Parts: sequence; structure tokens; C-alpha cells
Amino acid sequence: MAQVTVYSKNNCMQCKMTKRFLSEHDIDFIERNINEEPEYVSYLKSKGFMSLPVVEADGIDSISGFRPDQLSQLA
Repeated sequence: MAQVTVYSKNNCMQCKMTKRFLSEHDIDFIERNINEEPEYVSYLKSKGFMSLPVVEADGIDSISGFRPDQLSQLA
């Protein structure tokens, strides 16, 4: 299974929904919360992302926002 990383922030409804979707579908992920780890802000900006959540996984394009249609590809 591909390693999945979710970049999120506090009080973000789409972030919560994304993490819930992954958990409910038994998809393991690593969370990187930019409120707790601000060093990831510049990384995400360098990749062109301006909003969260962002999901990265081996072998797929990065997913921005809550996109269950694309997240289901990780199951």
C-alpha cells in the first residue's frame, strides 16, 4: 500500500472530512498539521498549493480539498 500523507490545519472541516474518509476506509496515513509543524507551509506553497487539505501518496497526483472520488483510489 502506498504511503499517504495528509497536510491539514486546525479547525478545517475539509481536513476533518478527509481524515475521517481515510480512517473509515482503513487507509493508513501520516498527518502533517501546519499549525503544529509550520515548516510544511513553505513546502506546500512551493508545490503550488494555497489551501488545505492536501493529500500526497506514492503513484498518484496530489489531491487538494475533500475529494472522496479521488481518495477512493487509495483504498
